[in-house]
Amino acid sequence: MHTKRLSEFLRARRALVRPEDHGMPAGVRRTPGLRREEMAVLAGVSTDYYVRLEQGRERNPSPQVLRALAAALLLRDEEAAYLRALVDPPRPGRPGPAREYAGPQLVSLLDTWADTPALVYGRYLDLLAVNSLGEALFSWLGSGTSLITAMFLEPAAREFYRDWPVVAQGCVAALRAANPAPDDRRLQDLVGELSVRSPDFARMWARHEVRAKSASSKRFRHPLVGELTLGFETFSVNSAPGQHLVVYRAEAGSADEESLALLGSLALAEFPPDSHDVHDVHDEGHLPHDLP
Repeated sequence: MHTKRLSEFLRARRALVRPEDHGMPAGVRRTPGLRREEMAVLAGVSTDYYVRLEQGRERNPSPQVLRALAAALLLRDEEAAYLRALVDPPRPGRPGPAREYAGPQLVSLLDTWADTPALVYGRYLDLLAVNSLGEALFSWLGSGTSLITAMFLEPAAREFYRDWPVVAQGCVAALRAANPAPDDRRLQDLVGELSVRSPDFARMWARHEVRAKSASSKRFRHPLVGELTLGFETFSVNSAPGQHLVVYRAEAGSADEESLALLGSLALAEFPPDSHDVHDVHDEGHLPHDLP
């Protein structure tokens, strides 16, 4: 059990729950969220026991207590699973590869979607593969391969994403959801660097939100084709746990579809099909056209 991370998680998530969410009067409060004694009542434990949990002095909360805490904190299923993992961390298996790679069959699949932007990212939000239209769509990303680093450290990200705060918080929540192990050195190094270099990342990470990417839409401002809105779906790659495939699409008959087609034409004119199709990011150590 990692008591420090459990303490941080409980405090951060307690601050996000409003008393009125549980039908209690808000009243005048000096700090946001529920009080410790209110959490204790909602979870069916004594205030002293709950305080010990938040202070890291209680090391063995039962599954029943964890379920009660999750209900009091209004956690979604994946957040409740993350809470359980803090108490009973996954047992380390054999060390994985130093870097993740997209499998050749997955890379070939992306190549077949000429009119659909698609990419593959790994546990730490490293971009592992991207097809030609995906490269054209995300041409602002710079020369690295870390999506989350680019999100917070590349100034162009705030221009490209019209709802940057929402997208950025989603990336932070996805990074935490994918990495519940408390002693993951790669995660510690990544979070440490971004926390120092980006106050926005530090603030969002401190919220302890846990949310895997799924299906939604994003609003973009592309330097070549202007504003467009694309829906997307995220798929887990069963052959490579921790990897995800993201596929974007425009609504049929919409101006967004026309903009996406124009972007594809511009990309095709600059980089003909025989120059490259889908790009495995680790083939050359960097993406062509300055993409991660």
